[in-house]
Amino acid sequence: MLFSFSVFVSALIAGASASNVLELDTSNFDSVIGKGKPALVEFFAPWCGHCKNLAPTYEQLADAFAHAKDKVVIAKVDADGEGKPLERNMVSPVSQVPLKWFNANGEEDEKYSEARILMPWQTSELSLTCYAHALIQQSSITKKTGIKSKIPQPPPTDVLVLDQTSFDEVVLDSSKNVIVSFTAPWCGHCKRLKPEYEKVASTFKPESKCVVANIDADDKKNSKIAQKYGITGFPTVKFFSKDKKEPEDYEGGRTEEEIVAYLNEKCGTQRAVGGGLNDEAGLLTDFDTLAHKFFIAPTTVRDSLYQQALQLAVSAGPASKHYIRVMEKVANGTTEYVEKESKSKLDEIKVKANILKSFVHDRSEDAKDKIGREEAEL
Repeated sequence: MLFSFSVFVSALIAGASASNVLELDTSNFDSVIGKGKPALVEFFAPWCGHCKNLAPTYEQLADAFAHAKDKVVIAKVDADGEGKPLERNMVSPVSQVPLKWFNANGEEDEKYSEARILMPWQTSELSLTCYAHALIQQSSITKKTGIKSKIPQPPPTDVLVLDQTSFDEVVLDSSKNVIVSFTAPWCGHCKRLKPEYEKVASTFKPESKCVVANIDADDKKNSKIAQKYGITGFPTVKFFSKDKKEPEDYEGGRTEEEIVAYLNEKCGTQRAVGGGLNDEAGLLTDFDTLAHKFFIAPTTVRDSLYQQALQLAVSAGPASKHYIRVMEKVANGTTEYVEKESKSKLDEIKVKANILKSFVHDRSEDAKDKIGREEAEL
């Protein structure tokens, strides 16, 4: 028997339109809401532009909880129609698109917003789509029900995340320099800054006295912090010196390179873009000048320069011991020590680095690829 083309098309359309958002109206609202499962309900109007913007993200939210339909309801109601759900919930689709949370008994627990305003498009900085994405990221449904969504979890971060309770403890610590980005989840500029800021945090992870932190300054729970530091736009980045806790506005560029350079200057560090130390790490200006003079000086003069180095070392700190050690080697007649040691140390570092890579990288796959390339060339 031939399969009807019209049936095939209908099946395709039905499949394409399948949704995990439950559609409610006057005929089924009371049979779903208040029947033992909590529910998030969107009251929308088909003609509403804000509702259309929200639709794909709301679908994403429903998909994320599709595995838990027996525990939570994700639904929507056409609030432009007539009926009890609309009247009972006092919804005005002309001015708002409420997202309401009902408990298992059907009681409205709150106008679903958590730390956010109900009508985000009334604030020029927000769009409904960004608001909905922030809603999903907050996983508020998970908080209320204990159900875990299938929304992919964000990767781990080296940025220290602060809030109202931890801010002062970290930022006002007189032993630490702290750079703080004040951001909002919906902010486009914040999203562009984030990957660069993440790289900076990873680079400065070894520096316990130079902290890279962030706070959601748009969260109502952090409003006192935002007000205290006059945060009126996002992102705002401020630097809190360990010596002076009155913040300094960071007004530089927002690339990893620019922020790393800024922090090196402010924190007295010598971190390199991408991680590790830069070419200035460990160098002492006074000793650099003295070292060069010592190396090219005749034997009769070296002792005097060596004594100067010993005097400088008293206040120069641990880094100076490396300069003193090399001077002693050269003074004892090992004239080729500097050149030989430079080459051997570089080789030693390279060998160690190669071995360490083997622990995190499959070398056998590289070997197979190399053999394959060589055979292809033949």
